[in-house]
Amino acid sequence: MTAPSKAGHRLLFRNVRIFDGVAATVVSGDVLIDGETIAGVSQSPIGDDPSRETTVIDGGNRVLMPGMSDAHVHLVGNANSYMDMVMGSEAHIALNGLAEAKNMLHRGFTTVRDMAGDTSSIKSVIDRGLFEGPRIYPSQAAISQTSGHGDFGFVYECPTALGGKQSRAEEIGFMRVADGPERVLAAVREQLKKGASQIKMMVGGGAASMYDPLYTVQFTDPELRAAVNAATDYGTYVATHVYNVTGIRRAIDAGVKSIEHGHLADEATIALMAEKDIWLSMQPFALGDHHYPDPSRAEKDREICTGTDDVYSWARKHGVKTAWGTDLLLEPQIAPRQSEMAARLGDHYSNVDALRMLTSGNAELFRLAGERDPYRQAPLGVISEGAWADVLLVDGNPLEDLDLLADPGKSLRVIVKNGQVVKDTL
Repeated sequence: MTAPSKAGHRLLFRNVRIFDGVAATVVSGDVLIDGETIAGVSQSPIGDDPSRETTVIDGGNRVLMPGMSDAHVHLVGNANSYMDMVMGSEAHIALNGLAEAKNMLHRGFTTVRDMAGDTSSIKSVIDRGLFEGPRIYPSQAAISQTSGHGDFGFVYECPTALGGKQSRAEEIGFMRVADGPERVLAAVREQLKKGASQIKMMVGGGAASMYDPLYTVQFTDPELRAAVNAATDYGTYVATHVYNVTGIRRAIDAGVKSIEHGHLADEATIALMAEKDIWLSMQPFALGDHHYPDPSRAEKDREICTGTDDVYSWARKHGVKTAWGTDLLLEPQIAPRQSEMAARLGDHYSNVDALRMLTSGNAELFRLAGERDPYRQAPLGVISEGAWADVLLVDGNPLEDLDLLADPGKSLRVIVKNGQVVKDTL
């Protein structure tokens, strides 16, 4: 990204109620956008500058809020089916991802953190303004051990650590299988070389893969510490896919900063996360969000979903820093469920806390990328002077009715990203 523009086209929102991403209430006022950033937020009318071209949008007393973010997407995984990933060319896979990036932006998601997939090129063309899409924090390939959550090689194929060929998931940059500290170091450095802003590791079993029951713990302490050391040397952090208690605690001990999922945690482990200042990047999973073709994986999904309510409750109780994401994968037809899952967050948090998580809260997690943060030049997820100009004009008040977010086609009247209007139905 370039530095915030000092001058450019001006966009003035008048007569809006402002949810700034932090405060518990809205305030009436005007918001001025100048170039890529917000230039002014005022409860008094902001005057026109006759020397500057300015587009004025009368908000009609609607709510103006920061663009939303999703802390756990798989852009190419979300946009492609299993058969696309296995049979499609890399161009086919990437172009489907680029199309889905536009769809996400038009659902009001102006920033996403991608947690597995070759997305750095998609990010590049979006950042250059050539295509519509959200800001992307790429992880590049997620890193897995042999027989771990990211090992999608067939059982009859020889593992790469024993001289075998890469699986299809590795060939397309979706996963990287690495065993032993030296190979883990190389795998982490490979993703940083390819543009990763943070590193994704698989530290326990999951539903989508075939060889790893949920109870399994993946990567040894030396392997995990090697990954953390390599990421830290580049000024960033490691996030880990893991559901079970042993895996979460092993990840915390190794210096991991973000636990992705955590649905099978117990209360003591959630309390430990609060004590250690570890992020919980969780998804409000429910049965039906994913569909699996065999009883084993369907049962793993059912077990994961049963933990959702308890873990959210313990996270609230102990004050864990909690981010929100979706983790939809390999079913392009359900990609619009992203909006429904945003509204579903209100089943577990107050509307204002849910909205904070969707905006300024997720942004706080993204900032852990430090010098690897591609958007560090300005604040994200807030409406304040100097922040990136990513805003949504909502037909209604989401502080009172979070379900408005579930129908972005109707409720989101104006979408602005990086100071550019990408949707205007007023």
